[in-house]
Amino acid sequence: MTVTLADIRVAAEALRGHIVRTPTVPAPALSAELGCTLWLKLETLQHTGSFKPRGAFIKIRSLTPAERQAGVIAMSAGNHAQGVAYWAGRLGIPATIVMPKATPFSKVERTRALGARVELHGGSLSEAAGHAEALAKAGGLTFVHPYDDERVIAGQGTLALEMLEDAPDLDCLVVPIGGGGMAAGMAIAAKGLKPGIEILGVQARLYPAMAESLGGLPPTSGGDTLAEGIAVKAPGRITRAIIAELVSEILLVEESDIERAVQRLAETQKAVAEGAGAAGVAAILADPLRFRGRRVGTVICGGNIDSRILASVLMRGLVRDGRMARLRVELSDAPGQLAAVATLIAESGGNIVECYHQRLFQDVPIKHAELDVVVETRNSDHVREIIDRLQAAGFPPRLLSATKEAGMVL
Repeated sequence: MTVTLADIRVAAEALRGHIVRTPTVPAPALSAELGCTLWLKLETLQHTGSFKPRGAFIKIRSLTPAERQAGVIAMSAGNHAQGVAYWAGRLGIPATIVMPKATPFSKVERTRALGARVELHGGSLSEAAGHAEALAKAGGLTFVHPYDDERVIAGQGTLALEMLEDAPDLDCLVVPIGGGGMAAGMAIAAKGLKPGIEILGVQARLYPAMAESLGGLPPTSGGDTLAEGIAVKAPGRITRAIIAELVSEILLVEESDIERAVQRLAETQKAVAEGAGAAGVAAILADPLRFRGRRVGTVICGGNIDSRILASVLMRGLVRDGRMARLRVELSDAPGQLAAVATLIAESGGNIVECYHQRLFQDVPIKHAELDVVVETRNSDHVREIIDRLQAAGFPPRLLSATKEAGMVL
């Protein structure tokens, strides 16, 4: 194996004092919900909001004076970009970052704010990588690969050293996988310290590149994912070999699982995670029976989620949990009808957040109107209580927003 536990220990010593020694904390609410003992490694507390500065520092510190003067280049959907830009800026090294055109604005602006020159190119990391490699060759720049580099892998592996120092009784690590640098490094460190520990990888179902590569399946990656940080179409050559040997299985998670994990982390742990950062929790939420009774650790590997996306995830979570509902009520176009509906909802304990009263643009009789109300509620049972009360009073409503998870299907 090209990277060893000794290499990772050397990397850990080199990182001492240069990065945040982030905590591995228990997650009691999620543990009770899932039936396991869950620990979370909060890499969201790093200077750039993700784990990436670990590997970036180990790689960049190895450059010769001539390489430093020429500069570095990287391709990234955001977190590796910020890790490289952060250390290049601190060490006075020119940095160019190539990012896919669809990279969230927040990650682009944060990378520029760290002093790097950003080029937006291509629709995927693979296309961005090709452009970055061409620029590196033309300009004599050192290419800092986000995952398929031994020094980067060693830097990321320090995560497992810290996790097992904080929670030595862990028997399973659940690790998000994009190109595989973090999973490879952590697997080497964890298996070196505790050979019996199980390592499980996690990928978004839309981007199962590593799982397909290991299974000898044709590539299918593509589509819009909340977990853009692990939306990698081509796994690393070095990382693939390590993961094949040390990772027992790669779990695939749906977009709805990832979204729910982001919501649950925010609400129960008060931890802001991006989609890729929540992938490990998504896998546990999707199959809690697999982890029941076990001592499980996962890395919240990034918190750089766009504020608008986070707001949308949280609001959609309220709908999914039955704590927000949109009802459509047909009523007579007569004085007092709107007030009567509002009173019934209030008496049922619901809080009207928005109200739309339409007469002209709905397919209803001329002497009728349609009222759409968005109501804040306690849970799905409370929504049903409000619906029943409106029905009994002669205002039959239709539920316009619901999910199967809330137990109320359109």
